[in-house]
Amino acid sequence: MATIRVEADVEVSAVHAWAAIADVGAVHERLLPGRVSSAEIDGDIRTLTMPNGARIRERIVAVDHELRRLAYSVIDGQALPLSYHHATFQVVEGEGRTTIVWTTDLLPDALAPAVRARVERGILELKAVLEAAA
Repeated sequence: MATIRVEADVEVSAVHAWAAIADVGAVHERLLPGRVSSAEIDGDIRTLTMPNGARIRERIVAVDHELRRLAYSVIDGQALPLSYHHATFQVVEGEGRTTIVWTTDLLPDALAPAVRARVERGILELKAVLEAAA
């Protein structure tokens, strides 16, 4: 199983970053407004609609406010033919900085380069949105 881990230091408080990440129904407004058009929540299932109309269903596995950690898994509609996907966001408060860590486990391993490119681009977009909103 491939694991991809990227991180970004953001110029916002950990409280602000976590509030945006933990608001799982507002990813289209608070994290990735250009990449996600809308989000719908039904129990622990989040359905994201992309600008091109594609829909992705995700299971929200955990929202841990104490650890500032969100875990989710794509269960349907992914653009890549992944047989397994599980990811986490964690907000880490350090001395004078906030770091967001995005870790993704996936199968098959051969798709790791394509997923890495998306995650690397995504964390930069997320950083820019968070900092612009602060």
